[in-house]
Amino acid sequence: MRRAGRALAEVHTELAGAVAPGVRIRDLDALADGLIRRSGGVPSFLGYRGYPGRICASVNEVIVHGIPDDRVLERGDILSIDVGLTLDGWHADSAVTHAVGEITPEAQRLLQVTQASLDAGIGQCRAGTHLSDISHAIESLVVGEGFSVVREFVGHGIGRALHEDPQVPNFGPPGEGPVLQPGMVLAIEPMVNIGGWKTKTLSDGWTVVTLDGSLSAHLEHTVAVTENGPEVLTARRNGG
Repeated sequence: MRRAGRALAEVHTELAGAVAPGVRIRDLDALADGLIRRSGGVPSFLGYRGYPGRICASVNEVIVHGIPDDRVLERGDILSIDVGLTLDGWHADSAVTHAVGEITPEAQRLLQVTQASLDAGIGQCRAGTHLSDISHAIESLVVGEGFSVVREFVGHGIGRALHEDPQVPNFGPPGEGPVLQPGMVLAIEPMVNIGGWKTKTLSDGWTVVTLDGSLSAHLEHTVAVTENGPEVLTARRNGG
């Protein structure tokens, strides 16, 4: 899984360099496909429950599962790119929300709070803590900043399958659920909205948007619980 995580981190680094005003989302999907296959991996998302893309590309009010299409990115957009990769039968999963050119101060703050909440959640991925300590750390930080966390979609275990038990909510009280053990690997993925937490799935059956039309950001890392603390398997070279 370390190898899969490093490969996926490189894919995200290359994609980040391609995000700019005027870029067509479908072209980012094609780029991701080439990068994943060049690494020796295969796209985890393509064909998963019928999903048609290699990436999930979610713009502005889209929270998750945005299908890559001919939409052209505009200055001021925020774009969440979620990518999964399988290498030698092991999965890695990671998401990054990008600023497309200059964005509003409110959108920039949303990205900063979402990053801080991801960091807080990862900080709880330690042997001996409870699963819900991750959830509580994320929610406490987000709500304290005046934003909301999505409740209908959550993080998850990951390994030989893309989605494994346990589910990892981004909300809840501390001290509940399984006790974390070395060797567990979790996909920690806060989804943070400027407005309310409620969502709506569009008619394509995939695209999930904020019910109130507010901006949403999504960040995710694949994290291993080790005897020495959390190990972020999908960490990128720039420290993201």
